[in-house]
Amino acid sequence: MKIVRKAFFYGTICCLFYCNAYAQLSIVKSLCGNKINPLGVSIKGVYFGWEMSSPENDNYQTAYQVVIATSADKLKNGIYDVWNSQLIKSDKSVLVPFTGKDLKPGTVYFWKVKVWDKNKQASAWSKTSSFCTGLESTADWHGAQWIGYEDLPDSMRVVPGVHGLDDGQVAHLGNKAKVRPVIPLFRKEFTANKKVIAAYAFVSGLGQYDMTVNGKKAGNGFLTPGWTYYDKTCLYNVLNITSLLNQGNNTVGVIVGNGFYNINRERYFKMTDAFGMPKLICRIKIQYVDGTNADVVSDNTWATAPSPVTFSSIYGGEDYDARLEQPGWDKNGFNDSHWKKAELVKAPTGRLLADPDYPVAVMDSFKVKKISEPKTSVYVYDFGQNASGIIELKVKGRKGQTVKLVPAEILTQDKLANQDATGGPYSFSYTLKGDGVEIFRPKFTYYGFRYVQFEGAVPNDKVSDLPVIEQLTSLHTRNSSPQNGTFKCSNELFNRIYTLINWAIKSNYQSVVTDCPHREKLSWLEQDYLMGNSIHYNLDNYNLYRKLVFDLIDAQNPAGFVPDIAPEFVRFEGGFLDSPEWGSSAVILPWQLYNWYGDKDILAKAYPIVKKYVDYLDSRSDHHLLSYGLGDWFDYGPNQPGEAQLTPKALTATAIFYYDIILLSKMASVLNKPGDAAIYTKLATATKQTFNNKFYNDATKVYATGSQTAMAMPLSVGLVDDDKKSTVLKNLTDSIRRHKYALTAGDIGFHFLIDALDKGGQSQIIYAMNNRDDVPGYGYQLKKGATALTESWPALENVSNNHLMLGHIMEWFYSGLAGIGQEDGSIGFKLLKIRPQPVGDITSASGSFHTPYGWVTSSWKKQGGTFTLHVTIPPNEKANVYLPVKDGLKAYVDGKPAKITLTEKGSEIINCGSGSYLFEVK
Repeated sequence: MKIVRKAFFYGTICCLFYCNAYAQLSIVKSLCGNKINPLGVSIKGVYFGWEMSSPENDNYQTAYQVVIATSADKLKNGIYDVWNSQLIKSDKSVLVPFTGKDLKPGTVYFWKVKVWDKNKQASAWSKTSSFCTGLESTADWHGAQWIGYEDLPDSMRVVPGVHGLDDGQVAHLGNKAKVRPVIPLFRKEFTANKKVIAAYAFVSGLGQYDMTVNGKKAGNGFLTPGWTYYDKTCLYNVLNITSLLNQGNNTVGVIVGNGFYNINRERYFKMTDAFGMPKLICRIKIQYVDGTNADVVSDNTWATAPSPVTFSSIYGGEDYDARLEQPGWDKNGFNDSHWKKAELVKAPTGRLLADPDYPVAVMDSFKVKKISEPKTSVYVYDFGQNASGIIELKVKGRKGQTVKLVPAEILTQDKLANQDATGGPYSFSYTLKGDGVEIFRPKFTYYGFRYVQFEGAVPNDKVSDLPVIEQLTSLHTRNSSPQNGTFKCSNELFNRIYTLINWAIKSNYQSVVTDCPHREKLSWLEQDYLMGNSIHYNLDNYNLYRKLVFDLIDAQNPAGFVPDIAPEFVRFEGGFLDSPEWGSSAVILPWQLYNWYGDKDILAKAYPIVKKYVDYLDSRSDHHLLSYGLGDWFDYGPNQPGEAQLTPKALTATAIFYYDIILLSKMASVLNKPGDAAIYTKLATATKQTFNNKFYNDATKVYATGSQTAMAMPLSVGLVDDDKKSTVLKNLTDSIRRHKYALTAGDIGFHFLIDALDKGGQSQIIYAMNNRDDVPGYGYQLKKGATALTESWPALENVSNNHLMLGHIMEWFYSGLAGIGQEDGSIGFKLLKIRPQPVGDITSASGSFHTPYGWVTSSWKKQGGTFTLHVTIPPNEKANVYLPVKDGLKAYVDGKPAKITLTEKGSEIINCGSGSYLFEVK
């Protein structure tokens, strides 16, 4: 009793201390799992967050209170029947853990938060937010079963997939990879016999599905759920269908396509696999106004029939025959007596988890810019932008006529569609039903393209017996994660480079980070971390990258090996199977999530695979030296780009191994594993010594061949001894000048080159190397007409022309030119580093970046001898602002002499809290 009384007394004092009348802080965004009102939250790890605003500078949170209820009304009336955190004295406002009693699966909860500011004044409550928990076990599906039109015999499975098919493989597979699955329709009529207050569908269709309720699309997803290695993990979605449901009769309709679940060997295929035939599982939970619930679940009472999609391949395209449509199939009253009962099919072996990510969706569209007729009756539409996506066709013609559409990112010399480097043949086709203007959108495939070539039809300004294309639109599809940043500057070439790279990022931002949106569509792992920072600056990357970490967990084998791709749908050979610069994503991605978003939980979940992978690399080393893999992929040398030409593979492999060890030792410290931290710190020291003994020439102060990658990578990851750093950096920059600022570093090395130059105060070199179009590089690609970043520095036509890798200057645009970064040792951008770098002819630059605490902006201008910088910092963050102060000049803040915190070469540093500031140097 004494303990209880003391706790009550202490709590009362705290509440009195923190309960003044009015706070300067207000909550502008409430998040659960880093999303607004998320669906499918795991009850095993619920995290809250919020963003704040304040009219007062240097404001921050000193306490918070989170409350949860089972209804919005209860929450409004102060009945917190799920959880009341009480007042927690803490400045934590990002990924705040739920610590209440266990939540129920498949249940909607309502919550709000209030905070106390630096003066211990309480804010108003935030607006009411909600979250829906996912289904955690088989029992939570309430009897829902996997159903299909047909099942795949175990003898026909092709798992893992087969890359390409030579004669021997064809003979071995027989008909396994030749079967064309039926793309099925499923329907179920049911009655909601009371007034509905809420309805949620928990649904997975493998490979992908599209759902309607009473004929209207449920959700905005495309190619949902996200793709995974299905023998380990299968994802499902949670869809709010309340507004689509009627009191009385209802019909749910679902079409299921192949995706990566089943890839046959027709048309183009990167690989062949067969996890199974298209299948569906669904539970619809209906909550009535009287408090009762009802379920509609997938079973053999559902009806199924073939859809009008006669061919569908994630790699080969899609064919649709509108003559096979069955009008009203997904609405009430349809006569499905000629359909068959759905089969109960084998469940996939992978665990069923809620998709944690934003869905892929249609995010942009492009109208035709130009129409040409390079060959009689063959037309090419130019949309002006190379992007991932599909087409929307509006066509008019006679029943049975077929239009074939061939997308391409570049054209041949004859101005026809060129798929030589992007995977061909790939096409869409549509067979008309002859009923006015007909509309076609592919459902289960996508491609990267700028042009669409078609034959068997004419544009709408032509008179012909052939079908008439009334309208053709390019629809850009990507992961729908919110935009996270903006950038622009006075240098128009750099603005165009930003757009060039941004389109490659968006085009390859799917359910995984792909390298290209056509030929591969695979998650090649090196770019996940090398381009990770650039992606984080542009898109809210938290949920996708958490999903990628679990893909990596699934991909690791018992020995610790991590393949070059994850999900590992197919096994490659040699360096394409096992290259340290690729597999190291298993180490670096969890650290990036922790560093950028403050997610300590993902470190704990990933720690076992991180440790196993580092141990695996050490087991393959010769006294800590690794000498295998692909090396600096696509560096620019005298030969056709591919495996490293200019830098020893052992240098990049061992350097990334060292970096992995360093990160593992840091993770061990964060997770309070001092024994592991000591072991791997010792291993890092030994590896560093081996590396320098092997590659560093003490006489010349040059690493290995002296290539850009060979010199920059040791500097970036910390392999260069402190007393040698300035000399090695000088030798690197001198070499770049001698070679007239030409780019040679490749996929691996260019990231580290940008980082080493930026950290070494050599942004002028970065500027000089990239502010040009006369040698292979970004400007050169633009000069050749590229509208998305290409796979090779010279934009070769025989490789991809929409490729994610090599876009590493994007990070420097934000952290260097705009000057938005975080200080070393800061986690989740708690302490910002605002360090704009006015180099070259650039007279102004501005950027914005959405940190976990809110939007940060930086905008500077040089004019008439005065440097001005406008900065905004959200509450709960602080910043060190670096001002370029030269001799004879002084720094001012909001018109008053600045209070300088620190000085370094060429800069004066001012520490400030949240708010809006005007800095001047004059």
